Amino acid sequence: MRYAVIMAGGAGKRLWPHSRQCKPKQLLRLVGGKSLMEIAVDRLEGLFEPEQIFIVTNAEYAEQIAEALPAVPRENIVGEPEGRDTLNAIALAAEMLAGRDENATMAVFTADHVIRPKECFCRAVQLAMDAAEKHPDALLTFGVQPTWPHPGLGYIECGPKIDEDVFAVAAFKEKPDHVTARQYVESGGYFWNSGMFVWTLRAIRNAIAAFAQDSAKKLAPIREASAKGNDFTKLLAKIYPTLEKISIDFAVMEKAQNVMMVALNCEWIDLGSWPSLEEVVDLDQQGNVIVAENHVIMDSFRNVIVGSGDHLLAVLGVDDCIIVHSPDATLVCKKTDNQRLKELVAAVEKTYGNKYL
Repeated sequence: MRYAVIMAGGAGKRLWPHSRQCKPKQLLRLVGGKSLMEIAVDRLEGLFEPEQIFIVTNAEYAEQIAEALPAVPRENIVGEPEGRDTLNAIALAAEMLAGRDENATMAVFTADHVIRPKECFCRAVQLAMDAAEKHPDALLTFGVQPTWPHPGLGYIECGPKIDEDVFAVAAFKEKPDHVTARQYVESGGYFWNSGMFVWTLRAIRNAIAAFAQDSAKKLAPIREASAKGNDFTKLLAKIYPTLEKISIDFAVMEKAQNVMMVALNCEWIDLGSWPSLEEVVDLDQQGNVIVAENHVIMDSFRNVIVGSGDHLLAVLGVDDCIIVHSPDATLVCKKTDNQRLKELVAAVEKTYGNKYL
């Protein structure tokens, strides 16, 4: 059987004040009236039935996600007691699936991207699952064809071609400086690291046991609990605080030998900041992004304007700004300062504690 696992644990501070500790960015309805979580599940239609889709998220968000995704069985939505990065989210999901079917194929997806067209994505996933089953000891990742020298992403150095759009991975490269990123893109031999994967359960469980023994050992009891249909909430609460916080890339992918990449030749947009909405939302005639029911915009250009509820947003003579209104907090800043939003949120926390987080 084939299963999909969506990792949806992050809060997304760069989308404050809409994203909060109690309302993560993947549940914000910013794109066509849908949340990123809904879009991520919609993308899997035709590849997986709802019963084959699992979601690993923060325990605080589990009920909200269950409410937003009624077709996904509630028992398939697993809440982590605290964030311990992608290694442990994946190891947890792998043990949970092993309790159901040790011979399964597991695909791992993110919940904070817009990927289109859907047909291109589905074709790449199908290729990756076929390749994983053809090479059952391999670990497969998706590499995104870069469109510009992005210094904020990791890169995959492409090796020899194995099959159609399937390549050996020569190396993983950490986030480069701009000059190096430009060299990568101009060479044509590097792809953006998507953070999405496909593998057989045997392959990933063996790799975690080899390179992350502590996590493998501590999470092993989840398999038996899953096989018996037992609730393992209390077990996770005991295990998770003892796990090392580390990504799957650092812990496993960069160390493993048999790693392959499927080229994802479609749009892959990380909605990690307010300006990124410009890539996925239709602009008005003045180049503004407007996600607000009630608004009046005059002589204002290239802004990102986001409202909430019935509140009116009236904007006059303002250019190149981010204006975001929520019921209890409002953000106004230049688009060029959007990367400082985490700094601002930290200042809010210092002044007001958790009241506006």
